Amino acid sequence: MEEREIHLRDYLRTIYKRRYTVYTFFIIVFAVVLIGTFSTTPVYKAMTQILIEKVEPSNLSMMYPYYFSYDPAFYETQYQLIKGASVAQKVVEMLDLEKTYGSYFPGEREAFSHLDEAAKSTKLASMVSGNISVNPVKDSKIVTISYMSESPEFAALIANSVAKAYISEILDMKMSSTRYALEWMSKKAEEEKSKLEKSERALQDYMRANDIVTLQDKIAITPEKLSEFNTQLIQAQTKRKELESLYQKILRNPIADAETIPAISSDPTIASLRSEILKSEQSLEELGKRYGQKHPTMIRAQEDLKTLKEKRDQQIRRVIQSIKNEYELAKSKEESLYAALSSSKNEALSLNEKFIQYGVLLREVETNRQLYDALIKRIKEQSVTEEIQTVNVWVVEKAQIPQNPVSPRKSLNILLGIIVGLFGGVGLTFFFDYLDNTIKSPDDVETRLGLTVLGIIPLLPQKDGNVEELLLNDPQVRFSEHYKNLRTALLLSSASKPPQNMLVTSMGPEEGKTVTSVNLALTVAESDYSVLLIDSDLRKPRIHSIFGLDNTKGLSTYLAGTSSDIHIVKGPGENLSIIPSGPLPPNPSELLGSYKLHELTGVLKEKYDIIIWDSPPLMAVTDGIILSRVLDGTVIVTKAGKTTFDIVRRGLKALRGRRTTDTGSHILGVVINAVDMKKSDYYYYKNYYHSYYSSKKE
Repeated sequence: MEEREIHLRDYLRTIYKRRYTVYTFFIIVFAVVLIGTFSTTPVYKAMTQILIEKVEPSNLSMMYPYYFSYDPAFYETQYQLIKGASVAQKVVEMLDLEKTYGSYFPGEREAFSHLDEAAKSTKLASMVSGNISVNPVKDSKIVTISYMSESPEFAALIANSVAKAYISEILDMKMSSTRYALEWMSKKAEEEKSKLEKSERALQDYMRANDIVTLQDKIAITPEKLSEFNTQLIQAQTKRKELESLYQKILRNPIADAETIPAISSDPTIASLRSEILKSEQSLEELGKRYGQKHPTMIRAQEDLKTLKEKRDQQIRRVIQSIKNEYELAKSKEESLYAALSSSKNEALSLNEKFIQYGVLLREVETNRQLYDALIKRIKEQSVTEEIQTVNVWVVEKAQIPQNPVSPRKSLNILLGIIVGLFGGVGLTFFFDYLDNTIKSPDDVETRLGLTVLGIIPLLPQKDGNVEELLLNDPQVRFSEHYKNLRTALLLSSASKPPQNMLVTSMGPEEGKTVTSVNLALTVAESDYSVLLIDSDLRKPRIHSIFGLDNTKGLSTYLAGTSSDIHIVKGPGENLSIIPSGPLPPNPSELLGSYKLHELTGVLKEKYDIIIWDSPPLMAVTDGIILSRVLDGTVIVTKAGKTTFDIVRRGLKALRGRRTTDTGSHILGVVINAVDMKKSDYYYYKNYYHSYYSSKKE
């Protein structure tokens, strides 16, 4: 399925469809803004401007103080001081607001009457600090102090008083901080002096106890010893492994085969004996040809050969013993070197620990000395520079009594109300449309489900009667045109001939499948087709009640075998026949899945052009799925605004998952039922509907 491109008209269609949501949201927002704007008490803002400059404090290395460059942290600190509780408290004391506040706001006198002087002063200071705002002027050192109040005179008075109180606060802070700093640094210097002396004594004691003078030489020699021991140990391990491998090989072989080992066969004595044995064997062979086995010469030659072999075996044992001794010696040497290496490592670790501790003590002495020297230097500098002011403040412009209020801004509020109301309403419509996952338009069905929309049936107003009986009572009613369109779509759904056996079903109850089946059968019967309407809903049948038929016999009695004849009832009109459901069976699914249903479809195909089957909902029971496997095609009825895409997808999956052959469940298309033309976005269908029927009335 290709993703459909969204056009601007789709957005406009969504807005138009939910236009009442936009109207409601806009009216509510606009009304709230109007009420809030015109019921708010006017507020006035008075502003005073001050110049703040930071002066770097002088120290002993400078001849005179200088003005410092811009420091964001410094200026932000000053802003917080201006808005702080201390400055606000000074303003209350300077203006004696505990007594004079009521003269500016007569209506609020009772609000402070029950408080004592301290509580009243605290509350007034909190009110003053809460309404102060501080804003720096861009690319300058000038700061604007603003105060907002319902009284313009009071706003100007507080703004000017805050500037004075801030200057007073800066002076007080400087004086108190200088005194406190000198006291603290003097006390801290005594403590650091004591720490320095104590750390120096600890360092001297440690150096004396651990002979630190020679410690560094030992630390320099130890790595060389470790490297030498490590090299010797590697060599000893290599030699021991070679001898161990040779010795194990000798142990695995008998004495007779030991001579095949290169380390033994290369022994000079064994080589010499091997040569003599070879010569003796050759001589013995020659004598054997000349003399018999019992000849004295032969006997003596054999004894000589035996003696040589015994000497060879003795020599092999001596060589093996020599290899064993050499192996044990290499093993002992390896163990000795390993012990020496471990001892050297322990010694190195011990030396490192002592040297590390020495470094810790030395750093502590240096740190204490630096801190003590810094404190002494700072005390002397502070004593000299304590009278120098670090912040210079001047009042650049005093606050004047404001003439116009700053709040509420009526024009801006109304404009914002209009904008927020409109855009908020539009956004809400798109949000509701996003949450709405129900079937609403043919384009959505074809795009998201890949199914053909066969027809759209509008919602019948209650004043027009019952939709189930409307076409039955008046076939020419204008409502029938929608079913005629559906009839045309179904008859043209196949290139060769229309599907003969059609199943009409839905995903859930009350979506209009029975109404669609009845009205479709009535409409098709008007086209000179012989039509058979079968009520295959063996659980909640309704077709017999719509047509007023006897339901004692029908489809269930034939499928169950209680009736050998097919109970077909003549319907209204010449071309329509009906098979009611019959009595409700205990096992509807088993009956619909029996071989008799196949026999029935074969018989009925010979008699009728079009056969319409009304079945239970697909997601409720499996009856519809069973029927879809037997019949030629399936029509899915959905209800606009109720049937969701998710449940249709699950139903389609159930239909397609039941396929046993290549033909399987053939889905003819979708019918969108109960479309409210007044509220929907079916512009084409709505315009066609009104224009066509208006012309008929004329």
